[in-house]
Amino acid sequence: MAGLLNRLLGNKGERRAAKFLRSRGFRILARQSSGRLGEIDLIALDGETIVFIEVKTRRSNVAGHPVEAITPTKQKKLTALALAYLKRHGLLEHRARFDVVTIIWPDGSRQPEIEHYENAFEPTGFGQMFS
Repeated sequence: MAGLLNRLLGNKGERRAAKFLRSRGFRILARQSSGRLGEIDLIALDGETIVFIEVKTRRSNVAGHPVEAITPTKQKKLTALALAYLKRHGLLEHRARFDVVTIIWPDGSRQPEIEHYENAFEPTGFGQMFS
């Protein structure tokens, strides 16, 4: 049951993050874009930059701030997913970056606390995307 509730909260957070980003001029290209290694929560355009966005939604900071969940292992996985997306769509020549949106949404609260970390981390690895 807890897994289902967390998934529902995560989906709610992703929808809110997309709305938040649209209000700041981003154009959402994809949501929950899946690849062999997992999924990227949101993919958007900020001007001409393709932005891969990880959304972390929590009910509180009790277990730490949501941004702390973006570990080096998670960054590596997101980098691989982003590179696969860029290759699949013929977008390797475009500028890209990784953003993180954190949402603290306590039970019963209508308005969450949203933080946007632009260019939150650099891609891991070597090659075309990394120079």
